Amino acid sequence: MMIDRREFLRLAAVGGGAAFLSAFYRPSLAGVPGTPMTGEDDFYFVQLSDSHWGYAGDANPEAAHTLPMAVEAVNMLSTPPDFVVFTGDLTHTTDDPKERRRRLAEFKDIVSKLNIRTMHFMPGEHDASLDFGAAFKEFFGPTHYTFDHKGVHFIVLDNVSDPGARIGDSQLDWLRQDLSSRDRQAPIVVFTHRPLFDLVPKWDWATRDGDKAVELLMPFANVTVFYGHIHQEHHRMTGHIAHHAAKSLVFPLPSPGSQDKRTPLAWDATKPFKGLGFREVEAKPISAAYEIAEFPVVKV
Repeated sequence: MMIDRREFLRLAAVGGGAAFLSAFYRPSLAGVPGTPMTGEDDFYFVQLSDSHWGYAGDANPEAAHTLPMAVEAVNMLSTPPDFVVFTGDLTHTTDDPKERRRRLAEFKDIVSKLNIRTMHFMPGEHDASLDFGAAFKEFFGPTHYTFDHKGVHFIVLDNVSDPGARIGDSQLDWLRQDLSSRDRQAPIVVFTHRPLFDLVPKWDWATRDGDKAVELLMPFANVTVFYGHIHQEHHRMTGHIAHHAAKSLVFPLPSPGSQDKRTPLAWDATKPFKGLGFREVEAKPISAAYEIAEFPVVKV
């Protein structure tokens, strides 16, 4: 059954929703300041994160089903998103290189069933930190890159392939070069796995040189960051830059710093899939905002 996106959002309202005023502007042309986009530029994308394919444990005894359920839910949208982005931890960590590749192959096969022409992938530390991203690159290509869509510049940063949780000087130089030719009023969206700011460093919820990336982005007026890793919806501002964390598709983690260790929240058999979900992000040109709608992992 195909359902309208707004009806789907109503049915899935337990996931909540929120709008954030992150301005969308066209890049200026020939020195003319950027102007708000018109309705013809309206688009939306879906963010999925932290599926941890291959996980087996008490935190989610249904882990083999949540990713396929999310694929099914996205396919139910009557208007497909312009693209889908996966913000890391596609698979669960393993010391066995053959098993890592098997899990990546299974993940790729499952998401190939999405009725979406364009998908963008990035690794999480579970995918990449034990081999510096080698297996991920075999299946999905570069771990950091850029793309453009309807006047918006998207930047994918890799802060996980380095086991020390760093972006690294080489990639920061690449980012600096990419930004050097950008109009400072132009819309920029950054995708990353770990937060670029110090959320809870003792839980590995930080990037050791993330402040350097934020510093490079700070001169630009319209920057928004979407990330994963912390397995919950979370919102933070660094200056005028908004950072939005997504829920996981495997198990939720506790609120930042709320306990000594970041152990998964207990599975509740009476409310299966509680705290799991994905999101759609819609550009609202008239109000110059991103509208973020959170979806739970449920069958509608």
